[in-house]
Amino acid sequence: MVVPAADIREEGYVFTVDDIGMCQATIPAYEDLDTAGAVSSGAVMVPCPWFLLAAESACNHPQTDLGIHLTITSEWKNYRWGPISTRDLESGLIDEEGFFYHWFEEAKTHGKPHFVAIELEAQIQRALTAGMQPTHVDSHMFALVHPKFLEVYLETAYRFGLPAMMARWGVAEWQRRGMETEVAERAEKMLCEYEEQGYPLLDLTTGLKPDRFDNRLEQAKQALPDLPKGLSHFYIHPSKDTPELQAITPDWPGRVADYQVFLDGCLQQHIKNIRIQVIGYRSLLGIMPVTG
Repeated sequence: MVVPAADIREEGYVFTVDDIGMCQATIPAYEDLDTAGAVSSGAVMVPCPWFLLAAESACNHPQTDLGIHLTITSEWKNYRWGPISTRDLESGLIDEEGFFYHWFEEAKTHGKPHFVAIELEAQIQRALTAGMQPTHVDSHMFALVHPKFLEVYLETAYRFGLPAMMARWGVAEWQRRGMETEVAERAEKMLCEYEEQGYPLLDLTTGLKPDRFDNRLEQAKQALPDLPKGLSHFYIHPSKDTPELQAITPDWPGRVADYQVFLDGCLQQHIKNIRIQVIGYRSLLGIMPVTG
């Protein structure tokens, strides 16, 4: 069902696929789920080795709702990637092994907003050069969803006319995530100012973590009734089962389970039965304010 533009800000649920292009198995998994109508969006990791195949797939399916999974971390032990904009250690983007830092806390500690902004722009530009027409941006491991990087994350997205995955967090939520009151107040003020300009913000970002894969269908069903009225971003990490995937990450069974469960017609019917209004980021792209 096509959701009227006037209603999009009131209610809509984006079911999105993270980590497309992280390995080969993610790309046909997304294609299958997209074809089946089991998800409404996805996001491609530009710095990863399989990005070009993901971009080719996007070009071959121009109606698909694909954004850019902006990336400044590289979490696996023996399978890594790094920035595409610089090899300068002074950027704070590169660890002692020559890649992005493994975890968000390291990226936050060392990363310099100026260089992060350059890297985000480079990732978007590379996607555009490869022929992609991205519908949005979001953040790998939520590494950019922090007051230190929030401004460059949102400003970069909006400069390219793209909606960004960002929830309408107030002071209490920022404090719950470890921010001091002054920093939390500054982050809340920034989000309010962007929303006042007409940029859409979400009410909730949630999803299924791949490290829990038992009874995946029931996990999904239990998570869905908790989605509030408003705009929600629900993420999964589906992949087909391949030797490459198994060699990369110990949470591969959860990723395979996401693929199998969301492709299963039972979950799709359940989503219809509980009357969830599914949208993609293309709907939010259509209500972005005109800039320039």
